[in-house]
Amino acid sequence: MAESTLGARVAELRRRRGLSQKELGAAIRRSESWVSQVERDVLPVERLSVLQRLADVLGVAVRDLRPEAAEPMAADRGDGHRAGSAVFDKLRLLLTGHPALEQLLGDEADRESADELPALQERVDLAWQLAHESRLVEVGSSLLELIPDLEHAARSTSVKRPEVLTLLSRAYQVAATAFTRQEEVDAAWVAADRALTAAEESGDALSVVAGTYRMAQAFLRLQRLEQAQQAARVSVTALAPQVHGDEELVRPEVLSLYGSLQLMLAVIAATDGNRTAARTGLAAARRAAERLGEGRNDFDTEFGPTSVAVHAVAVAVELGDAGEALDTAGTVDASVLSPERQARFLVDVARAHAQRRQAAEALEALLNAERLAPELVHHDHRSREVVRDLLQFAGRRPADELRELAARAAVTP
Repeated sequence: MAESTLGARVAELRRRRGLSQKELGAAIRRSESWVSQVERDVLPVERLSVLQRLADVLGVAVRDLRPEAAEPMAADRGDGHRAGSAVFDKLRLLLTGHPALEQLLGDEADRESADELPALQERVDLAWQLAHESRLVEVGSSLLELIPDLEHAARSTSVKRPEVLTLLSRAYQVAATAFTRQEEVDAAWVAADRALTAAEESGDALSVVAGTYRMAQAFLRLQRLEQAQQAARVSVTALAPQVHGDEELVRPEVLSLYGSLQLMLAVIAATDGNRTAARTGLAAARRAAERLGEGRNDFDTEFGPTSVAVHAVAVAVELGDAGEALDTAGTVDASVLSPERQARFLVDVARAHAQRRQAAEALEALLNAERLAPELVHHDHRSREVVRDLLQFAGRRPADELRELAARAAVTP
């Protein structure tokens, strides 16, 4: 089977084991339709966790199903020399060791004053604005100076410590977000942990919840689904009494965090093939969004009715329901969201088209996403998977636009 496709390998191994498509699907917590699409090479399988479950049930190693899966993270990240890698290498080093040891030892005077607190606030806000625009290299560059300044300010006697610690937590959260999007998930984990510590020291419980949300994002990208689910569920449980209490007393930011965490749980469940749990998470998020009545950006989560709709598309794609994803996408006006969220939505639309082998439509969605957030399209593993699939669909004569996009994203068939 060395020269066969993944779908052909799965079909042959399934028959050898005496399993029906329905039985194989049940064993790996996927539907019979999903198995059928995989075996016909309509639906690509890139997630290592899913490949591992398939391999376990079929009695083979992952490399027997997909030889190139031996180093999936390296494949996702391209050639290792992409733009901005030096910036994130420096930011990674910044997270190593104590952030302000010389100040604790008394070898350095206070670097910040109370008058500079508004300036620190502006710099944190700018870092998040850049993140929402998917300008990750600029995010990394800004954090190289911002995080040390905040760490020193948090230890200064001339500033209001709780306010600075809240800003420090937000700075580490944006670092975690940037690292996750750059596929540097181990560093994202460290940054999210630093965000949690700063938030707890600040006394702001909701900042702790926001930090946990970033931790769940890192776990999800690492494919540590159980840990991602635990991080999100603990926070949902903690917020539930406030959310389900007197509606007039519930703070909007509580609803935003609660809804965002429910969306996280929906995506985790969909990634794990749990259709029921995914629908439950979406329904809970939808109710929270309806209570808000509008989109908000509390704790930089961009939660609201439109966010729920675009996540519904993402969940449908993860579950292999391409038709449902495209039907839902046709009802969404994503223009109210940040460029980064709009681009992610378009990548999911492209994934749905690719699942249906609608190559022209998938390419158009990717190019539109690239115009909004080029860094995202060039580096995100999901968009790169679609480009790779489209190259395979095209064979030896890909369209010029596809070939040029593949070059920009450093993707080979």
